[in-house]
Formats: sequence, C-alpha cells, structure tokens
Amino acid sequence: MLMQQLINGIVVGSVYGLFALGFTLLFGVNHIMNMAHGSVFMWGAFAGLYAVLALDAPIYVALLFGMVAGGLISVVLDIVAFRPLRRRNAPEFSAIVSSIGADLVLLALAQKVSNTAILRFPFDAFPVVIFNVLGLRIQLLQLVIIALVVVMVFALVWYLYRTGFGQRIRAVAYSEQTSRLLGINPGPVNMQVFFISGALAGMAGVLIGLVFNSVHFTMGEPLLLRAFVIIILGGLGSIPGALIAGMLIGVVQTLAVAYVGSGVAEAIVFMALFVVIVVRPTGLFGQPTAAMRVQRA
Repeated sequence: MLMQQLINGIVVGSVYGLFALGFTLLFGVNHIMNMAHGSVFMWGAFAGLYAVLALDAPIYVALLFGMVAGGLISVVLDIVAFRPLRRRNAPEFSAIVSSIGADLVLLALAQKVSNTAILRFPFDAFPVVIFNVLGLRIQLLQLVIIALVVVMVFALVWYLYRTGFGQRIRAVAYSEQTSRLLGINPGPVNMQVFFISGALAGMAGVLIGLVFNSVHFTMGEPLLLRAFVIIILGGLGSIPGALIAGMLIGVVQTLAVAYVGSGVAEAIVFMALFVVIVVRPTGLFGQPTAAMRVQRA
C-alpha cells in the first residue's frame, strides 16, 4: 500500500513539477509572478479535451493542442497584461494585480463555456494497460507521464543552455538593459518565454485531466498555490529543483490524503515547506546570494 501510494505521488508530483517549471521560468526571466498561470493550465486541459471529444483526436494530438493553446494564451497575456507595464517601468506589484485581473477573466470565460460542469475524457481515450510488478499496479499512463515529463525537462535544459535562443533568454534574465547593449531585442525573447511557460502549463493541464479524468474551470487555482511551494522548496530558478520538489510535494500530498485525510493534506504540505525554509532558506537546490553569505558571516 505504501509503495503504491509513493508511485501515485511521484506521477502526480512530476506533473506538478512540469507546471511549476513554466512558473519559475517566467519568474526567473521576467521577474513576474503570473497569477493567471493556473488558468493557462486549465485552458490547456480544455483544449486537449476538445481535441479528443470534438475531433476524435488521439492523446498525443490532445497534448499538442494543450501546449499550443497554453502557449498562445500566455503570449496574449503578455501582450495585454504585462507588456504595457514593462514599457512604463511599472512596479512588479502592478504585474501581480494585472495578472489577477486576467486570471478572473479567463476563469469567467471557462465558467461560461463549461457551464460549471465537470468534464471527463472518454474511458478509451488512453489504453488501460496495467503492469503488476512485485505486487504493485503500475499503469501505462503513469509510465508515459513520467517519461514525458523527464523528456520535457531535458528538452528545456538543452534549449536554455545549448541553443542561441536559450543564450538570449539567459542574457535577458541576467539584465534586460545589458542584453540591449549586446544587440538582443528583449521583446521577442519575452514572448518566447511566455509561450514556453504556457506550453508547459497546457501540457500539465492535459496530463492532470487524464490522471484524475476530471476537467473543470477551477482546476488550476489549487495548483497555483502548490507551484509557489514547489519553486520555493526546490530553489528559485532551479529546473531540477522544481521537478524534484514537485515530486516530493506530490508524494507528501498523496500519503497525507491516504493516511490522514484530504482535509489536512494541504496543511502538511505547508508544514514541510516551513521546515525546509527554516533549515535551508534558499530551498533544496537554490544557491545563497552574496548578501545572504555576508549576513551569515
């Protein structure tokens, strides 16, 4: 029973990590807390479900629909809610307020489209194949999800550190003013980052919809709160940290629901975060800043 719950937690947590990757990428490059990221996740799930129900598309097409929809919605958010603020050098808090407004609009639209109903994927959307390994029941869907998440993480790392586009992203993340002096136009780079962030959220939305066979207009809001926990726990800006922290949160939450009850599962997650912050303020994989090292000295 314990090992079965661990496997379930790792699967769910890996998707949490994928969702948090887009969130931390956006924060690391643009220094933006996109409070509408959960709604992008939700609309990605709706797009994937539409591909399956209306177009009778296979799951891999549904994943592509979710990624493209999430990416495009995220780019529109940048154009409408964030870019005007960047041009006026508005404080970061203004971006948070703007993203909250955008989130409410996306939620209202989803509520209208879905009529507040809980929608589900067809049972034959993905083949039900179960492997019995040492008494554990491992679904093919679980293996596919973990493999997809790992591939996406490696692809993101390769893109950021092995391509010219990734070098531009890291240059803008370091200093937008300095990148301009180097001949880099931050506008297309920011749009690219928003698209990648939204695509990761959209893919995570489709995967979570498949895991729980449930798609509804509020499904992204609890995940946004967990994303905060994950990026703090894993360390701000750490890609491996986001994935591993996501898995840890997934395991802790799954075990808490199984053995304690869903009512206190969220409280246990935040207790774990509190312990980590006390022991290691930079997170599991974060690096202390120069100011923190001076304060410790």
